[in-house]
Amino acid sequence: MLRSVSVVIIFVFGLSLLIPQITKLTENLFNRLSSVVPSQHTSNSGFGDGVILGLSLGLVWTPCVGPIIASVITLAATSSVNLASVFVTLAYSMGTAIPMFIIMYGGRKVFTKMPWVANNTVTIQKIFGVLMILTAFAIHFNLDRKFQTYVLNVFPDYGTNLTQLEDNDIVQNELNNLTIPQPAQPYKSIFEKTYPDAPALVAGGEWFNSAPLTLEELKGNVVIVDFWTYTCINCIRTLPYLVDWYEKYHDQGLEIIGVHTPEFEFEKNPANVKKAIEDFGITYPVMQDNDFATWQNYSNRYWPAKYFINANGKVVNSHFGEGDYDESEMLIQELLEEAGMGITASEVNNPTYSIESETPETYVGYARIANFASKESIAKDSNRVYSSPDTLKKNQIAFDGEWIATAEYSAPEKGALLLINYESKDVYLVMRPEVEGQESRVRILLDGVEISIPDSGADVVNGIVTVDTDRLYHVVSAPVSSGTHILTLEFLDGSVEVFAFTFG
Repeated sequence: MLRSVSVVIIFVFGLSLLIPQITKLTENLFNRLSSVVPSQHTSNSGFGDGVILGLSLGLVWTPCVGPIIASVITLAATSSVNLASVFVTLAYSMGTAIPMFIIMYGGRKVFTKMPWVANNTVTIQKIFGVLMILTAFAIHFNLDRKFQTYVLNVFPDYGTNLTQLEDNDIVQNELNNLTIPQPAQPYKSIFEKTYPDAPALVAGGEWFNSAPLTLEELKGNVVIVDFWTYTCINCIRTLPYLVDWYEKYHDQGLEIIGVHTPEFEFEKNPANVKKAIEDFGITYPVMQDNDFATWQNYSNRYWPAKYFINANGKVVNSHFGEGDYDESEMLIQELLEEAGMGITASEVNNPTYSIESETPETYVGYARIANFASKESIAKDSNRVYSSPDTLKKNQIAFDGEWIATAEYSAPEKGALLLINYESKDVYLVMRPEVEGQESRVRILLDGVEISIPDSGADVVNGIVTVDTDRLYHVVSAPVSSGTHILTLEFLDGSVEVFAFTFG
């Protein structure tokens, strides 16, 4: 609606710059609006005008500065008003005011130093009127969005440098300081060191394999708090190690608490979590953290994430992501020994694997989709027919056919296609049937032909994946990673929700 209103406003302003009669009507309208503002003979001269101008600029600039405004509002809403929030607000205000001042001051200079401009204002006005009308037509016919898509297709890395601030080492160090303090050298001796108390497990969700537990009652045991979610392939690959450690060391004093913090809405369903626990053979206690309460208590930012807690209830180390399994097991042994458990020395020789992937996790809902390459822009929460591009570049994703895109997932109609250009050995995809208990078939094509048996993932049978429950589906399992490939999914029945690709 706002987009349509803006088209009308821009078109009318363009006409007002071209047609004198419309110019007069517009001037009369603004004169009436200005009469609402109190006369400028008071000591508060200009205040009302400033408020109106500020409100107008806020509406115009919100798409660009929305994140900054959101941060300022959040600081205020959480009552975190301190010197830092004052400087954030001041920086935003100065950043808004300075360009406006330059425009006003520079415009005045142009008129005083370039008489040609002053002598040809009518012509310049008409040129801008034509430009505004053309702009209105461009927006109405979605040419602006097509231009954005064209720029991203031609320059796929456009703007990448603008978003690399968070990868800066200084920023990463400061972000790490906001989480639980970690020892400078991981996996070194844990004796005679001072560590922070482990944050509590926040009650509220269901527990599996155990009655609700607290870290206070587990003091005397070595505890691993593991944040995971059942459709995350990185989490899934760590589960066999946790299951093995629990079997080896539980009787000697090790307790593992799996904190299931969902990434997608359907992962909040206790029945789904229970089934995943059974499927993965998890025997240690698992708690649901649907509201991210325990996640936030630990200032966690990763799936998977492990926090190692000694017998005194102190966090002595953490590990984010996959890998370092031997180091983790040696730390478990060291903590058990420190607690006086008298464990029997056990050989540490965890199996290893390599992840062969050049393509990042790729979401299909519009809230987090990236490198979208269909010729049409995404229609949020409504049906649209899409067409795939002639060429799909590395890590790009595209729809073809009729889809409805939501923030978290996208749902194809019967016969629609999903294409992605990837480089990886294995491809996984989170899907669920639209109707519980209903099956939906998806044909898998690799580089334009039906996928062969050597390349088929565990969930592919005769080139077809049958989506019958909410989970992660193994689509491609190539013998080796061999450059980029075009993966095409043809939805034979529709009636399926597609969430995210992961690779490995």
